[in-house]
Formats: sequence, structure tokens, C-alpha cells
Amino acid sequence: MAVATLVGAMLLSIVSIDRARAEFTVCNQTLDVVNLAVGQKIDNADQTDGWWTIGANQCVNVIREELVNRYIYLYATDVFGHAILNGAVEMCIDRRRFSIRGIEECWQRGHIAAHFVEVDTLEQARWTYFLTGNSP
Repeated sequence: MAVATLVGAMLLSIVSIDRARAEFTVCNQTLDVVNLAVGQKIDNADQTDGWWTIGANQCVNVIREELVNRYIYLYATDVFGHAILNGAVEMCIDRRRFSIRGIEECWQRGHIAAHFVEVDTLEQARWTYFLTGNSP
């Protein structure tokens, strides 16, 4: 019994350490699998990255460093590619895994324009966003 308790405590500490390193986490509180793209400023340029697949009632660490940007941008779709967030900030995405510098002229550069939701992290070093399927 003591060995089981020790193993459980070790596993809990490993999970806690992993969570402590997560600086921007997105938790999918819907009943569906979602695909997620993230936008932020990197080296004074706008950049979008995707895709993270997040199962129902699961969380994914999408930015592993301490946050340096107050605003992070999110775009999420269901498995059929339909947007499930209604954002107002136009940024670029692609159909497959991507990392795109710049948010101007998406179509002319061979990308797709999508409307991202702006998340205000209030200048915190760590943030968790709860995706409920309803835009904030």
C-alpha cells in the first residue's frame, strides 16, 4: 500500500511540474474534438501557427515559454473545418500544419484568411483559456 501511495505521489508531482511549465494552455470544454491555431507577436512580427488537435475535455499547452505578449489570438474549428469561435482579427492559416509570418494579404500569399479571437492575458506570465464553443 505504501508503494502505491509513493508511486501516486510521484506521478502527481510529475503532472504538477508539467503544468507549472505550461504558459498558455487551451482547455477544450466542448464535447467535440477541435483544431486550434494560435497567433502572437514573435520578434516584432505577427505569426500564426497551427494545428493543435484537442480532444473533448482535454487541455493542450500551446505556448511553453512565459508569455511576453499581452494579447494571444485563437482560431478553432470543429472536425469538419467550421469555425467555432467568432473573432474579429484577421490572420492567416493553412489547411495543413503551418507557421506563417505576417497577417497581410493571406490569399495573395497562398494562405487562407481567418478571424481569430483576441485573448487579453492581462500581462500575466501564464494563462489558461477555456474553449466552450461560445465566443467570449
